[in-house]
Amino acid sequence: MQKIKKAILTGGGRATRLRPVTSTMNKHLIPLANKPMIFHAIQKAVDAGIEEIFINTNPGETDLQKHIGDGGHWGIKITFFEQTGGPQGIAHVVNEAKKFIGNDPFMFYLSDNILLGSLKTLFDEFTDNSYDAMFAFSHVVDPQRFGVPIFNEQGKLVDVVEKPINPPNNFAQTGIYLYGPGVFFKIFDKIEKSPRGEYEISSINSHLLRNNFKVGHKEITGWWKDTGAPVDLIIANRLLMEEMSESEFKNLGQLNSGAQIDGKVKIGVGTTVGENVKIIGPAIIGENCTLKNCTISSGVTIGSGSVIEGVEITNSIVLANCHLACGLKIKDSIIGGNVQIKKKNTDGFHRLIVGEQTLIEL
Repeated sequence: MQKIKKAILTGGGRATRLRPVTSTMNKHLIPLANKPMIFHAIQKAVDAGIEEIFINTNPGETDLQKHIGDGGHWGIKITFFEQTGGPQGIAHVVNEAKKFIGNDPFMFYLSDNILLGSLKTLFDEFTDNSYDAMFAFSHVVDPQRFGVPIFNEQGKLVDVVEKPINPPNNFAQTGIYLYGPGVFFKIFDKIEKSPRGEYEISSINSHLLRNNFKVGHKEITGWWKDTGAPVDLIIANRLLMEEMSESEFKNLGQLNSGAQIDGKVKIGVGTTVGENVKIIGPAIIGENCTLKNCTISSGVTIGSGSVIEGVEITNSIVLANCHLACGLKIKDSIIGGNVQIKKKNTDGFHRLIVGEQTLIEL
């Protein structure tokens, strides 16, 4: 079988569980290790040998295109397409890319899945065995949230069920799917929408298994995470930094002699780190930031253009152009772009302008 050179990546959806951050930005642009989330998926695809990527977008979307470009940054070609007719499930997203894929094998990758480790062995096994499809599974504690594989007594994969109430095992289908030439699109015409009104990817996969297609599967033994909730983003942010090599952590800013740096710390161009600042890695500070009288503990990323003063932050994601000068200890938090948290000497009252689904603990 020919090697996989094409991939479809998701870039749409509303990510309601990540509001209010996603009220003003596409989920796939939320920075993890100070890079948009989708950049990590693109890099995984490129490292596995992908040469063309097709990304679906929400109607009228322009932010993804501006941030990602045409793929030249990765030496590949990237094309964007809208899902017509509104949200109809991720299997429908794949079918919308039929005109781009043609009769070639391809990977479908849910871009909000963060994976540590290479996809190359998965690709090689798929090609070497001439599979019609191949799925990646991961051991999880909450399989009822995912598509769950069904194995017979001999351990053979025989079906996949979507979000079962009583899962038969603790495996989840990750957001990584490989399909052979023409297989997916032939089956799509045979499936119907689920009770929730969507074309489910598990319906495609179940059809393949029940009709004797040659289907392979592989357990992802490294770390995998579906970043559907704020805590998942925070965990992924830290683990991605821990995976980065020492050579990627460079100080390109201006460091005051009174500042302390401990561990793997990356500081961007134009950033000034003043006295009485302590940074404990892994941590990434973006470009043109100002840090004064603060402690940045491990697992923290600070977006470009931010001012951090008089606070202690640990295990958190701070997006670009924030101004934090509030005398607080901040932990396990996500702070959206252009947020200001300042301390004001008043009679004990606090002034809050807070968006929908915001969490504040004072």
